[in-house]
Formats: sequence, structure tokens, C-alpha cells
Amino acid sequence: MANIHHLDDNPLAMAKQLLECVPNFSEGRDSVKIAAIADAARGIKGAMVLGVEPDADYNRTVLTIAGEPEAVFTAAKKVIAAAAEHIDMREHSGEHPRIGAVDVCPFVPLEGVSMEDCTLLAKRLAKEVSDELELCTFLYGSAASDSSRNLLSDLRRGQYEGFEQRLNEGGPHLPDHGPLQWNERTARFGAVVIGARNILVAYNVNVDEKDAEVAKKIGSLVRSTGRLIKTDDGRKMRVPGMLPLVQGMGLPLDAHGISQVSMNLRDVEQCPLHVAFEACKTIAADHGVELCGSELVGLVPLSAMLESGRWYAAEGVDDERELVSAAIAGLGLSQLDVFNADERIIEWAVNGE
Repeated sequence: MANIHHLDDNPLAMAKQLLECVPNFSEGRDSVKIAAIADAARGIKGAMVLGVEPDADYNRTVLTIAGEPEAVFTAAKKVIAAAAEHIDMREHSGEHPRIGAVDVCPFVPLEGVSMEDCTLLAKRLAKEVSDELELCTFLYGSAASDSSRNLLSDLRRGQYEGFEQRLNEGGPHLPDHGPLQWNERTARFGAVVIGARNILVAYNVNVDEKDAEVAKKIGSLVRSTGRLIKTDDGRKMRVPGMLPLVQGMGLPLDAHGISQVSMNLRDVEQCPLHVAFEACKTIAADHGVELCGSELVGLVPLSAMLESGRWYAAEGVDDERELVSAAIAGLGLSQLDVFNADERIIEWAVNGE
């Protein structure tokens, strides 16, 4: 459920440089711990907490911070320190893959900030967190130390439970910074993946089934990497997925008695929200299952909502508010929880519209 923080006097409205940081930390059930970690990002001049979205099934919270570069950098560093204090990964369990108390912490350019600026911030944060907090850090995305370490999913392969073995074995999959041995600090925190990327839309499509069998099937069919199949002669062959620049997997959502296709739309211009939703809807129907809406995690660009609004709205509608309403209805974004566009669309949240 989204918990959006507003300031009456918006400190970002006049900012000439604006970026976003979206730490995902591994606590989605303990409201006291969630508040303590999120509050670490508050009270910093030039930065604003736009969203705090915990998920009990995933046992994970998505925190959205926006503001001026140095202020957001400070907020992100404080969030990682707070997570290290409040989360013990030895006690953590949840449906979503993760490698540490703060699983991932990306910087995203918005206005007047380049990808190179975000890359430099990510590299600096990874080094300072390692040096000052004695934590293991990986770099990904545009900040990756080489192309083989670009994807988050590759860096957290084996998740927290496999991290000790990775450190013990050495080799090419070690952290970029931090202790290279399993100690009390590493056992408690795990590692954090810090990086720079363009806007990514985290988008979950709800499937009306409990065991996630169809959701997992949908995830394997829509994600860009596709799935492995066996040929008649026993060889394995990878079949590409339906959607471009999409990561996806199926998971049960026990709190609601349904399942989800959890997706990252890495370029929402190449794969709009409605294209992902309708692809999932078609596959679900082929398996005799219905969808029950969808949800966005974090904030979404206005352009993405307008694009889907044009798909679902009546012909001739061009008012932004009407198009956004059409997108909300067509995608079923309010089916599990009310989708407040003023709080969830980046441009409207930042400008206080």
C-alpha cells in the first residue's frame, strides 16, 4: 500500500537539477522498522520523500526520494545506514528476490541531470557505504564496473542465502567494494546493489489464482529472455519472450489470495503499460484464468499513463486528467488499493499538482 509524504511548501518546485533515487529495502511487515528507515530520508533540505510502499508478501518496501543531487545522495546514504541498523537478513523471508537489507538503490536522472551525473553519485555512494559502514556493495546499470555486471538479476543471483558461498569461492562475482569475507556485519546486512539507470516502471499484473502456476507461466512467456524448452532430441533451446526490455516472474500474493506477474518495464516507450497488461490478459485467458487488475510500484512518468489512457479512452479524448483516469480504469490500478494519480505520477507529485 502506498504511503505518500507531502510537504505543503514543495521544496522541489523550483529545483534546476532533479533526480530520483529508489531504494528497495528488505522489510515490508514491521511498520516501526519501515518508518524508522524511511524517516532517515526526511528532513534533508533539497530532498523529498515521494513514496513509501511496503509489501507484506514480498517483505520489501520501495522508497522513492526525489530532489537535488547532493541532497538525494545524503538521503540515500542515511537510508542504507538505517537499514543496516534495523534489518537482520538472517531473519528475513519473502517472495521477492533480494541480496541484502537494501537490495537495490538506483539513481535516476529527471531534469537537468545526466546519466553520467547519476553514475558518479552511484560510484561515490558505493565507495562511501563500503568504507564508512563496512558493507558489501555492487555497482550495476550505467555504473557497472564492466558489461557483464550490468543487470541487477545477475548480481543478486543466489540471493542472500548464496552470498556466503560466493564470498568463500571468490572469482568474478565478488562485490565491487567491501569486505570479501563472511563476517558478522556481512551476515547481518548481506550486500546492496547501487547503480544508475533510466526510469524503470515496476509493474505487477494480478492473476486470479492462489498457487501462481499460471502467473509463472505468463512471466516466462512475456519476459524478454523467454524460457528454456527441450527439443525432440533432448537439447535445451531458449525461446525469446513476447515483450521487449521486460523482466518478469510469477509469484503468489498470499495476503490477497491471488498471484502476480511481477515485471520491470525497462523502457516503457518500447513496452507500454497497456501492452504488458493485455499480453498477460491474453495468456491468462488461454489458461482459463482471469486477471484482477494491476498495480504500479513506485512512481510512474506521466507520459506512460497518457499512452495507456489513449488506448483505453474513447476516441477524441485529449484531456490529461481524463486520459489518466482511463488508464487507471483500463489497467485496473485501483483494484487492490486506490491509485492516487496526484501522488503516483512523477511530474504531478514533484510539482504538487
